[in-house]
Amino acid sequence: MSRVRLLAMLAAVTLAGGVVAVFNMLPAAAATCAAQWQASAVYTGGGTVSHNGRNYRAKWWTQNEAPPGTTGVWEDQGACGGSTPNPPTQTGTTGACSFPAWVQGRNYVTGDIVKFTDGKFYIAEHDNPGYSPVVSTWYWDPYACSGGGGGTTPTTQPPTGGNGGFVVSEAQFNQMFPNRNPFYTYQGLVNALSAYPAFAKTGSDAARKQEAAAFLANADHETGGLVHIVEQNTANYPHYCDMSQPYGCPAGQAAYYGRGPIQLSWNFNYKAAGDALGIDLLRNPNLVQTDPAVAMKTALWYWNTQSGPGTMTPHNAMVNGAGFGETIRSINGSLECNGRNPTQVQSRVQAYQRFVAILGVGVGPGALSC
Repeated sequence: MSRVRLLAMLAAVTLAGGVVAVFNMLPAAAATCAAQWQASAVYTGGGTVSHNGRNYRAKWWTQNEAPPGTTGVWEDQGACGGSTPNPPTQTGTTGACSFPAWVQGRNYVTGDIVKFTDGKFYIAEHDNPGYSPVVSTWYWDPYACSGGGGGTTPTTQPPTGGNGGFVVSEAQFNQMFPNRNPFYTYQGLVNALSAYPAFAKTGSDAARKQEAAAFLANADHETGGLVHIVEQNTANYPHYCDMSQPYGCPAGQAAYYGRGPIQLSWNFNYKAAGDALGIDLLRNPNLVQTDPAVAMKTALWYWNTQSGPGTMTPHNAMVNGAGFGETIRSINGSLECNGRNPTQVQSRVQAYQRFVAILGVGVGPGALSC
């Protein structure tokens, strides 16, 4: 608009009844650019970044995908540093957060914030039909409220930094896995811990470190040092379909091969893990090799809830003193334990011994081997 025309409009509106209407005709205030996107950073649902002069909001967990990306994870919030105003922001009431209570079965969309029955707040990472925030942790992330004075501004937990009380530091994690695939990140593991809060937080400090070391040692063996995302022996792929299950193998007979830190395999494990996490992994098993958060959560699901060919979960084996050897039995005992493959067992044991040494504790009670 030319300066002459704008001055004419100002004069006309002033004569018509004051300058308030004039301000409504002016361009909206420029949006402030959010923090610059970084390839190495992990962003969770609700996180906002700027890239090439535009703001973007993450719909779910992401890393290494520059906005606007190709997967749909980034929602364009408009230009920043220009004439586009900031998007509306949900805020709490003065002095405290005020968001609606979660309702089972109600449809939620990405970005919705609720107060759950545990008194904590959660933000939706994905649209979902009312899944529980503490069960379907792929769909929800914890949400913190901070601020004071004249009001309270809710903010998501920081996407980077902090380890949520995890007994393994990032430096120790990097020491354990110096050649790891970028798919496996320390922060990705930390973010997944909320799905199973008892993991590495049960018992003494030494017991907690021993459980963390045991989990990571088995992951080290299964993935060659967190290098491999999928099972390397492709000849095994068609063998993981149990057609006796009523749901069969809808993604294809060769679709349920090992993926992720514990190499989740078999259609019945994908079905059970997906049900627990609120994700249809039976029909979409590839999520375990394409979404780092899903990969970590499926590994923790198995560790904390499944006994496999053993008699107890790996979590129970460590916190109840059965020993590292029982975690091997629960993960792959039918192929490795009782003398079936001592070389593979020894590989796991040696990794565990290295990792407890890094954490400064002993190997703990119970048998090392199986």
